[in-house]
Amino acid sequence: MNILNSKLYIEDIETVCGLDLPWKEFEGKTLLITGATGMIGSCLIDVIMHKNKDGLACKVYALGRNGEKAKKRFGYCYDSDNFEFIPCDINEPLTCDLGRVDYILHLASNTHPAAYAGDPIGTITTNIIGTNNLLKYAVEHRTARFLFASSVEIYGENRGDVKKFDESYLGYIDCNTLRAGYPESKRCGEALCQAYKKQCGLDVVIPRISRVYGPTMLMSDTKASSQFILRAAVGEDIVLKSAGEQYYSYTYVTDAVAGLLIVLLKGESGEAYNIADEKSDIRLKDFAKLCAEVAGTKVIFDIPDANEAAGYSKVTVAKLDTLKLERLGWNANIGLYVGVEKTIKLLK
Repeated sequence: MNILNSKLYIEDIETVCGLDLPWKEFEGKTLLITGATGMIGSCLIDVIMHKNKDGLACKVYALGRNGEKAKKRFGYCYDSDNFEFIPCDINEPLTCDLGRVDYILHLASNTHPAAYAGDPIGTITTNIIGTNNLLKYAVEHRTARFLFASSVEIYGENRGDVKKFDESYLGYIDCNTLRAGYPESKRCGEALCQAYKKQCGLDVVIPRISRVYGPTMLMSDTKASSQFILRAAVGEDIVLKSAGEQYYSYTYVTDAVAGLLIVLLKGESGEAYNIADEKSDIRLKDFAKLCAEVAGTKVIFDIPDANEAAGYSKVTVAKLDTLKLERLGWNANIGLYVGVEKTIKLLK
């Protein structure tokens, strides 16, 4: 079933649309969104297009590599005057002249282990060269605010001195590994944003997103939690390829989108903000058990092959402190059990 025909999903979208945000800031404005067909980007576009039904009149330029995929995903609004898909590779300079672009949200990135291991160069270049291309475009097109979607992974390994990472924390990353390409390039992307703020006067904000799940996840997603959900959706046993002691923060996709919008509209220029549902902090083995419980299956253990293992994070504890975002008015709406149950139901 297309999730856009699902009452459950539409209710989630309407919850975000009903948030007390300065939506008027978007009236008659333009948003350029990279990673448009990804899990978070597609959900964000659904929110904006739903809000347009209420007269927001916000133009969305959706950037991505696959036009056929975009047409299938956004068929409901593809011919709208307020939507335009632009096929492009952001690792190449942007040549489309769209006039003034009021907001740019850079959400494009490889975000799962198979991509890190199979395309390590593309993982790095999207987060550095692609980000630089978009920042230059933002300056040239008088963009009011640039949002760079960063990651919990920039914090590295917990040094054992804190229970949760706040935005000032920095842990250890072994840069001399294949897997380091993702967190190190996200760190560099953040540094580029700060450089453009200082040197070019560009207004930038940086949400750092925890591990996100939800019904817009891609079937190709190889993150462990995503694989648990995808297997549960087809009634298969959940395969756990480690002892499952990793302790992470998770966020339902519409709560993550709400966080992005709050950071974009209310965040302080130059600041980073953690997005995570602290009540959804859970060990990986317990996440697997939850998915199995919802699906009525069981958890089995397996050994990952070398390619899989190369893409896995070695971080064992990565829980985020979200006080800074909560001070802007954000709170998670969908708890872990409800979110997992809803996601599995929608993906079936």
